[in-house]
Amino acid sequence: MTQALPKDTNPGGNIFGGWVLAQMDIAGELMANEIACGPAVTVTVDKMAFKLPVHVGDTICIYAELLRVGNSSMDIKLEVWARQLFGEYKAESHLVTEGIFRYVALDKRGSPSRVPDNPQIFDRSCNAD
Repeated sequence: MTQALPKDTNPGGNIFGGWVLAQMDIAGELMANEIACGPAVTVTVDKMAFKLPVHVGDTICIYAELLRVGNSSMDIKLEVWARQLFGEYKAESHLVTEGIFRYVALDKRGSPSRVPDNPQIFDRSCNAD
């Protein structure tokens, strides 16, 4: 969870889409690193859809869902939900954006590496590269 601040606004007064995208990438990379048991990097962002603006003072929560694990890659769906905590407090959260991010696991040399099997997180038998 993080809060959108005035320094992150565009000329229209809403939060920059790029700021929201960066927060999503941070959240997705944390999950990808855990799945890969090491470093992973973003290689693509797909099906990005901004549905509602994020306003100054909104608190955003990002939810991640592992969609697919290949040999070295992982597809993670990220959703951003926002709600106003200060000023006009709103108890309800609203989906503001979502997208599918692909990450690739890296070895110590920075080359793609196999995502290790981890039955507690995923079942590779259902996901072929």
